[in-house]
Amino acid sequence: MTKSVSLCMIVKNEEKYIERCLESVKHVVNEVIIVDTGSNDATIDIANKYTTNIHFFDWVNDFSAARNFAIKHAKSDYILVMDADEYLEEDVDLQKDLIKDYDYYVFNIKNHMKFNKSFSHTAVRMFRNHVDFKYENRLHEHLNILESNNKYVSDMSVSTIQHLGYMDEEILEEKKYKRNLPLMKLEVIENPTAYNLFNMGKTYFGMNEFKKAVPYFQQSYSLAKDKVYIPELLTKLAFALNENGQIDDAISILNDATAIFPLETEMKYILGIIFGSNGYLIDAEKCFLNCLDLGDQGTTITEGSGSYMAYLQLSDVYEKTNQLDKSYNARIKAMEIKGDSAHVLQDYLQFTLKINQPLDDIKQIVEDYYRMNNIDDLQNLMNVLYSLRHPLLNVYLKKFNITTEPHIHAIAKIYSKDKNQMRTVLEEIHDMDKRENAQDILLVGYVFKEESLVNKIQNLMNFGNKEMKVIKQLLKGESLTGSISSALQHILFSLCRQLVTIEEFDLFQDLTEKLINNDQKNHLRVSKLLSEYRFDELAIDMLIVTFKDSPNNPEVIRLLGDLCFRNGYLEDAEMFYTKLLNLDSSYEVYERNFCLYEKKNDKQGMGKVGNEIIEKFPAVSWVHELYPIRNRLIK
Repeated sequence: MTKSVSLCMIVKNEEKYIERCLESVKHVVNEVIIVDTGSNDATIDIANKYTTNIHFFDWVNDFSAARNFAIKHAKSDYILVMDADEYLEEDVDLQKDLIKDYDYYVFNIKNHMKFNKSFSHTAVRMFRNHVDFKYENRLHEHLNILESNNKYVSDMSVSTIQHLGYMDEEILEEKKYKRNLPLMKLEVIENPTAYNLFNMGKTYFGMNEFKKAVPYFQQSYSLAKDKVYIPELLTKLAFALNENGQIDDAISILNDATAIFPLETEMKYILGIIFGSNGYLIDAEKCFLNCLDLGDQGTTITEGSGSYMAYLQLSDVYEKTNQLDKSYNARIKAMEIKGDSAHVLQDYLQFTLKINQPLDDIKQIVEDYYRMNNIDDLQNLMNVLYSLRHPLLNVYLKKFNITTEPHIHAIAKIYSKDKNQMRTVLEEIHDMDKRENAQDILLVGYVFKEESLVNKIQNLMNFGNKEMKVIKQLLKGESLTGSISSALQHILFSLCRQLVTIEEFDLFQDLTEKLINNDQKNHLRVSKLLSEYRFDELAIDMLIVTFKDSPNNPEVIRLLGDLCFRNGYLEDAEMFYTKLLNLDSSYEVYERNFCLYEKKNDKQGMGKVGNEIIEKFPAVSWVHELYPIRNRLIK
């Protein structure tokens, strides 16, 4: 038997969204009830096209009061609750749920965000009318089922509610949480339930005040029992603890929690983030691989935690562990799954600059996986290419015959890897007056030793006389004299990166030599830059010189060990990693040594380091699985 449904909404100034919402539900509900709390835009005019059942409610800083006022007017068998910035897909049929005649139904809510990202959570959105259901809480209002859930029969809806509110950037800003804070504090004082304490913690969490969030999460957990939000609570508690520097506690909580909730992808993903941020890279890899096995599932899930975002995290882990082929392949997997994401696209394109991938190959990957269905897709691609100063920008401006601002065409020519095209920019560059182009102008000036750009650079970068002395020396091809400020050093090393991007390797070598001759401390910084762009042999040669002068510098030894390991010089890597262990007893150094012994198939070395990790770093997971107590080697 068909059940009737009333849509109940509270609204205020929703002219941007409300028509889409009402249009999406008009064929699946029997009546629409709108409660307005003070709109001064076209919201009511739009609502009048769909219903005359419109009521007005004086706002009293209480969402539950407004919700309860709305549901009082419902006459149908069931009540559907939605917000104006939500909508249903065209094929939704609520009767597929209602045929079961349950008391309430939990919906998946898909929250759409900018840059084609989303996250999902669950909430009760449809429930039986004419019973004792009512809303509680001024903020984060919910039905009164949390404490007496066993009285009712429920089910997951087969439908998903689409939510657009997070597309507005201001919704994500800290001011939202600050605005809600007084209401949340009052709610906790009057009614300190597990749910309210949880939401108090979430409020501080959203404000990045993690120390204040932790005790509320802990108090909530002590009262929560078997509440549906426990996975999210534990995940946020662990994240906040990690941000407070309580790393072992954070890992311990999620290690236990993921055993209890093995199908919560988000929980495993955040555990991987915590492992990775603290140098526990083997454990991080295991977590993200597990996420891929699980896919996007759980009570609260950020889109991609079980797919493309997990691949991006793996690519970072593999890059840090010098597994560049794996790092590249993980990025390609992310592109295959979510090539239309600006974040995924930017991550891939940025990596191509480091590995100097041929432009034709990059173009093919982009065209295979980035979907350009409309002008917005093309605009997003252009924005990413421009922000990266990627050589592909010039290719696509020509391919699509795009007319855009002159400075964008100039940037495309500068980074085209064609010096003749770059030279033509000299006639246009004096008209470029954006601060964002100052570094680009410096690059052109350095490549062509164009002293006429001195004043332009000074105006845009707001340099003083000391900085301008160095810039003039550069543009004249002279050696650098005098001390260079840290800010200017940063600019000059950015210039080095730009020279690599446009493949001006002779000029790159000339500039790095000037920087080293000016300050021998730049040896290490240049070596890091060479390593970043895979000029490994040059980096090793330079670091050996630095090592002779500073044989106990952990940074030098770590980088030398990594470069030797990456290039298969395993005996040299062992020498440097062993020495590093005497200078730095942090976990990541132990992990480096273990991976080296594993690469060498040195079981004794692996066992020795594994035992030390077990003793010194109890939060580490992988080593306990590899060396159960009965099999551990005796030192």
